[in-house]
Order: sequence, then structure tokens, then C-alpha cells
Amino acid sequence: MTAIAFHASHEQIHPRALLEAVCHAEQVGFDAAMCSDHFAPWSERQGHSGFAWSWLGAALQATGLSFGVVNAPGQRYHPAIIAQAIGTLAAMYPGRFWAALGSGEAANEHVTGDAWPRKDVRNARLRECVDIIRALLAGDEVSHDGLVRVDRARLWTRPEQPPALVGAAVSVETARWCAEWADGLITVNAPTEHLRRMIDAYREAGGRGPVHLQVHLSWANTQAEAEAIAYDQWRSNVFAPPVCWDLATPEHFDVVSAQVPMARLAEVVNISADLGRHTGWLEDYIELGFDQIALHHVGQDQRPFLDAFGTQVLPKLAHP
Repeated sequence: MTAIAFHASHEQIHPRALLEAVCHAEQVGFDAAMCSDHFAPWSERQGHSGFAWSWLGAALQATGLSFGVVNAPGQRYHPAIIAQAIGTLAAMYPGRFWAALGSGEAANEHVTGDAWPRKDVRNARLRECVDIIRALLAGDEVSHDGLVRVDRARLWTRPEQPPALVGAAVSVETARWCAEWADGLITVNAPTEHLRRMIDAYREAGGRGPVHLQVHLSWANTQAEAEAIAYDQWRSNVFAPPVCWDLATPEHFDVVSAQVPMARLAEVVNISADLGRHTGWLEDYIELGFDQIALHHVGQDQRPFLDAFGTQVLPKLAHP
């Protein structure tokens, strides 16, 4: 059975409205939730970027859902602080929280004023952070001198069972690398053959734990409206690495996405007014073997999407 989750996009929605949305998602039948963790949106049109860790405490208290968050330790966040944040939420809400860890994007990390490292350095830094976070969650005192530095850190409040640390990947190569250290894998929607290769690479390299998929979608009562929502809110998010990793500000994303064609947007967002087509896409992803699929409607008004999918899509899917 595949859990169907609601993705809470802090970059697009005020955190108060986002809390209302996730509560409604639980009411209409979603099984779980996850959220982003950015310092800035990808476009001035999106217009928000609340602090994920403050919001997560409220959302876990307000619902009975399990939650995940995608985080980039090592520059904007010191790994000891992220370990403390993970440990506290997991101690307060046992079995309901997981964190996915990635190497980050300049749009969020440049705010520290530090240089933005090469991708190979970012991966090495992430690997150090993972080991530091695991050791702290296990109760060890940690000192470390490397790409990040830690001096005699210890977590005084820890969960009885450390939560899963999931690897975030968009390429087959990164999925294979995540198998070395992760308790699961998360990726975003792509052609089914690519997704199959990613799952296979992760499992064949010894990857353990659940595999998660985040699906970007746009639905409305008419095709024209669904396309307009997607084009307004998500055309700044069509760029493959390294472009999406290395642009620094929402203004940069808005400039380079000014002339993005709708056909390019349709490659990264499932756009349709037909709920049956959305159901079919999700059935294809479920057949690939994903353990959890998080639905991200890229519009800023979440209520119509939640009501429509809660009544006409979720009941047709094999989920808890």
C-alpha cells in the first residue's frame, strides 16, 4: 500500500494558511505530509518562505499525520543544530517524523555570505553532516574537524528511536550514492523509466528503507486554468542541475524563466483538468513501487485541489 501525502510548499503559501491546508488534507483522506525548507522562493510571484522547523512543530501538534522535511545541512544550517531539531521533533512525536538530507541550492545557502562550493565538495560536506547527525542522535559526544567543524556537541534530549534520514536525489548516480548512507530515498516526478532506474540503482546498491516521490501537479476545473496556474507559479522551477543549484536569487530565476514554453513546463508538472488522468499518473507511480507519494499542487489556493482529490482521486488509489 502506498501512502499518499500532502506536500506543503512554504515558498508559495503563508504558513498560517499552510497549516489550515494540511489540517484539511488530513480531513479529506491524505495519509501523511511533508514540507520544503527554503530561505527564499524561486520566484517573486510565489512570494513566501516561512521557517519550516517552526511550522513543523505546529503541524505535528495540529494533526495526527506523519511528516517529513527536505533539509540541506552544512552551510545555512550547522549539522549539530539540525540534529537537535530532528531529535526534538522525533522525541515529541515518536514515529511521525523523518528528514531527507540533500546538498542544497545557492538560492538558500548564499545568505550566509560564505562561498558556494562545487558539487563534489557539497556532496562531501553532506556526507560529513550525515555522520555527525547520526552520531548525535545516537547519544555520542561529537567533535569533528573537516568541511564542517563541531566541538564537543551532545544532544541532551533525544528520541528513543532515531528517525529515518532519507537521501534526496534526482539522478541515478546520486540515488546509487545515497544507498551508502540513507534510510530511504526521495525524488521528484520524472518519466517512469527514469524513476524505475533510480529505484533499481538505489536497491541494487544496497539501499534500504522506503522510497518517496514528490509529484508536482496542477489541477483546475478547466485545462486553461490548470495551465495558467502552473505557468504563473512553477515555470521558474523547470531548470535541470546545475542551473537550479547555482542561481542565487528569485530575480535570477524570474529572468531566466521569462520565456519558458508551456511544453517545457509540462515535462515537470502533471497538468490536467481531468481527475482521471491524474489518477492514472499516480497509479503508474504506485506500480513502480513507491512507498509514499507526496502531491504538490503548484497553485496557491489549496482547498479546491484537496477537496477534488480527496473525493475523486484518493478513493481510487491503493493506499491505507
